[in-house]
Amino acid sequence: MCARQVLFLCSGNYYRSRFAEDLFNHAAKSAGLDWRASSRGLELDPENIGPVSHFTHQALAVRGITPSPRLPLACNVDDLEASHLVVAMKEAEHRFLLAEKFPGWENRVLYWHVHDIDAANPTEALPTIDRLVLELVRAVQKQGFHEHDRG
Repeated sequence: MCARQVLFLCSGNYYRSRFAEDLFNHAAKSAGLDWRASSRGLELDPENIGPVSHFTHQALAVRGITPSPRLPLACNVDDLEASHLVVAMKEAEHRFLLAEKFPGWENRVLYWHVHDIDAANPTEALPTIDRLVLELVRAVQKQGFHEHDRG
């Protein structure tokens, strides 16, 4: 049986979504869940240096998690269709991008409200993602999600 898939979306796939991906995978594995996370960006920034933000790297390291070494990846329709649950980091930022790039998907996504680094300090944003990811893991563990459940 294949693991169920959650896809975390943000703009650059460098900071918020990467933190959520690695944290979810760590927590789901610890909980013995048959779920796996991936993450993608809706608007990659060529100015990002390296695979992940140093804020993401630090926050994961503090939790004993080694970040995935891969570079940011752009979202495509196959990523969306292969996922049982899609979570975008901020509705005000990502609903329009989803509608523009993947019409119809903007209404099939669970939206969180986590600001990017230009609007919130990582000391606020990353603990918020931590809390939301752990709530999601508990929800999956408690009641599960059905294929293509959307918020």
